[in-house]
Amino acid sequence: MRIVLLCLAILIGLAATAFGQGVDPKELVHPPADSWLTFHGDYSGRRHSGLSEITPENVAQLQQVWQFQMGGRQQIKASPILANGILYITTPDNIWAVDAHTGVGIWHYENPPNNAFHIGHRGAAIYKDTVYLTTPDCHLVALNAKDGKIKWNIVIADSNKGYWSTNAPLIVGNHVLVGVSGDFDNLPGQLKSIDADTGKTQWIFYSTPPPGAAEPKSGGATGGQMWTTGTYDPGLNLVYVGTGNPTPVLNGEVRPGNNPWTCSIVALNPDTGKLVWGFQASPHDTHDWDASEVPVLADADFNGQPRKLLMQASRNGYFFVLDRTNGKSLLTIPFATVNWAKGIDAEGRPIPDPAKYPSKSGVLVAPNESGATNFRPPSFDPKTGLFIVSAQDGYGIYFFKSVDGAYGWAGADYGIAGRAYLRAIDYRTGKIVWNHPIGDGAGTAGVLTTDSGLTFSGDVTGNLMALRTSDGSTLWHEDIGRIGNGPITYELDGRQYVVTGGGSSLYAFALPK
Repeated sequence: MRIVLLCLAILIGLAATAFGQGVDPKELVHPPADSWLTFHGDYSGRRHSGLSEITPENVAQLQQVWQFQMGGRQQIKASPILANGILYITTPDNIWAVDAHTGVGIWHYENPPNNAFHIGHRGAAIYKDTVYLTTPDCHLVALNAKDGKIKWNIVIADSNKGYWSTNAPLIVGNHVLVGVSGDFDNLPGQLKSIDADTGKTQWIFYSTPPPGAAEPKSGGATGGQMWTTGTYDPGLNLVYVGTGNPTPVLNGEVRPGNNPWTCSIVALNPDTGKLVWGFQASPHDTHDWDASEVPVLADADFNGQPRKLLMQASRNGYFFVLDRTNGKSLLTIPFATVNWAKGIDAEGRPIPDPAKYPSKSGVLVAPNESGATNFRPPSFDPKTGLFIVSAQDGYGIYFFKSVDGAYGWAGADYGIAGRAYLRAIDYRTGKIVWNHPIGDGAGTAGVLTTDSGLTFSGDVTGNLMALRTSDGSTLWHEDIGRIGNGPITYELDGRQYVVTGGGSSLYAFALPK
């Protein structure tokens, strides 16, 4: 009995030591192999790991080493983060701390019941010894990483007006960057910077004018919510965030012009919140095609020159490559079925075809409302130059209903066909290198690539899959249920793990010891 108690005390002491170390903010720039410190793994958004213990030759030997069950509390649509051997995983209003070696729960925090929109949740963030959670009712809660106790709790936006929050915060310096959502009401899009230590607001960036502000360029549009976690370039000191659709959503007549900065990629100074540049992926959007998809950063050759690149596979069906120093277009090309644009303008933006605007009689448009891709994050493999994305070829019928045309949704859409793929894009040309069918409808899983030449993702039916990155061939799969967002990988005690949510459980896989 004394030996058991002694061992238990040692384990508790080791856990306390790990918690006590906290996370050095410098590690966010160059995360160690035994961590996954941000929603994307690092600031670049590439979701690519240098780990190589699991290879195309041995991946078929992967086996489940533990499973952590959430007790049926909603499906996991988040990516876990990992620091000091502890995983933090979320669902709406909930966060759990889980031992990354064993899958044993350490603590659980649950936000009080609320009537906000519980559509899903993307994950948490960590800074020093604090974990940050956004809640559906638009609170940002700072929790002690050791025991889950509340340090402070602040309001990001007013959920009574129609805002809600799903995103994983992005930590840059002492800034906790949090966006919100809100499609059903005509609300300005906002990204807020919160002091990581005190919870005080540092600045707010509005993608469309806040109430009372005059901005003729917007054309009267609201919306442009920033509900997906952005990326960051420490060298340029720029944060890149995708913005959502304008509102009213399907009625473009009441908001003439291009409606900046909705459906755009914006570059912000994280210390001031000032806009440095913006690129609009869908000018005057009338189909709910948020450009909130991940702005992926890479330093690579383009047309024979080394460039600082930003890449996005956008919900509207186009793949964009920009110079991230100034937002100038380098490449714009479809990566999925599209029929809504007349061409590409001189700035690299698709030109909307008015014949494809929603109408009272209905219009057949590709992509459909769920988009050529959506919230599920892509991956970029620098070894192969492949940008791998969960894509969909689909059509929908869009209607405009004038009875409620000045407000909110202002219409309806009906998807009539859709086929999902994992799709590998050559970033230099936009050429599709391979397609891997994953089912009917839209996928839900993000993508992870590794230096050993593996791509991990999921299909529509709930299989976690390992593919060969070079050609998309299947090497391993296991049915674990609906996979939300994407797998992560890390190394602990010399062993590589792959972890992902499936249904309402968190699963870990590794090679046999």
